Amino acid sequence: MNVHQQLNIGLFGFGVVGEGLYKVLEQTPSLHATIKRVCIKNPDKKRNAPATLFTTDRFELLNDPEINVIVEVINESEPAFEIVSTALKNGKAVVSASKKMIAEHLPEILAMQQQYGQPFLCESAACASIPVIRNLEEYYDNDLLHSIRAIVNGSTNFILTKMFEDKLDFKQALILAQQLGFAEADPSLDVDGWDALNKWTFLLTHAYGIVEKPENIVFNGIQSIKLSDAVVARERNYEIKLVAQAKKLNNGKVAAFVLPQFVLHDDPLAFVKNEFNGVVIESSFADKQFFYGKGAGSFPTASAVLSDISALRYGYRYEYKKLYYHTPPVLTDDFFVRVYLSFDDWKNIPREKFEWIEEWHAGERKYLSGVLNFNHLKSASWWKENNVSLILTPDAIIEDIEIRKLKKKSLELAGILD
Repeated sequence: MNVHQQLNIGLFGFGVVGEGLYKVLEQTPSLHATIKRVCIKNPDKKRNAPATLFTTDRFELLNDPEINVIVEVINESEPAFEIVSTALKNGKAVVSASKKMIAEHLPEILAMQQQYGQPFLCESAACASIPVIRNLEEYYDNDLLHSIRAIVNGSTNFILTKMFEDKLDFKQALILAQQLGFAEADPSLDVDGWDALNKWTFLLTHAYGIVEKPENIVFNGIQSIKLSDAVVARERNYEIKLVAQAKKLNNGKVAAFVLPQFVLHDDPLAFVKNEFNGVVIESSFADKQFFYGKGAGSFPTASAVLSDISALRYGYRYEYKKLYYHTPPVLTDDFFVRVYLSFDDWKNIPREKFEWIEEWHAGERKYLSGVLNFNHLKSASWWKENNVSLILTPDAIIEDIEIRKLKKKSLELAGILD
């Protein structure tokens, strides 16, 4: 793509994001980008744009030689991948907001960018208005990046905020989120953790050069969190957040997962409320940096799409330096985590799998805190079943050398070792 050239856009999807982008582009002529054609599914639906702009034939966009940028903001994964594939093969730059499609087809998308030499930008698929991908690409070298922790789903964060601050139970908070448009009629993609997992799959590529299938990453949502868990958190001066995180361990490998977690009140993520997203990046010399912004809604997402479109005018593309110019670290499950569990019946908790249990409470809703091998979490499912709620403690990761020291110290305190 020639630098500073006029961008003629073929847009797929005219929902809240697509219409938001159309309105923004109408108001920013200095960008030298115009939507030439919009492909939609339902031609009978009334839309706030000239009828001549719309078509149901995708090839009117994909085969138009004057259209040099394809923007797709549709919800269906496989049709989105077909659009992206055809566009890249036809020599068109692509901007995408389809996180599920990207997560499921990341290796193919990487290969097509290499093969056809066209840029594929997807900032809006990650954290909407927060420019996290470009920062990871440009400013954080693989060797210097210690960890990244993030709240990447606005719907779940809104629900947790209402449970914590307004003392609503999960169902009440979910209904409120649906009424306000922060959750879908079928909210499982958000509340079960799938949306955050999809985003984390490709953010790992930009952070560490790791290309991994979503099904190989341990995750859970907030569907099992109880109001009693929020009460325990409040007593301990914690917040509860659905945190996606990756950390480089002492052995050079990377631990990565998406799980509910207690966060300390002075943790930057504790200040991320309602539908907002937040990202904390820790590196060798810059220490901790915090990014904060709206993670849902038409204009925040449209602004990220617009930013990618603007970047195309200057020839920007992801270089994937950590993937192509370095040896990426390996994703590992060989570590331990400290967890809090609440549950209804002891029979659903395999106590023999714990390295040790630090505390337990035997009320109507029981809970305990202890240490588990992460490999066990990956292979087992009991912690996702039978109304069990698992929440990581702050600084949950324990590496092997640390756990050995802690075991020895426990034995010493018990008088078993000198």
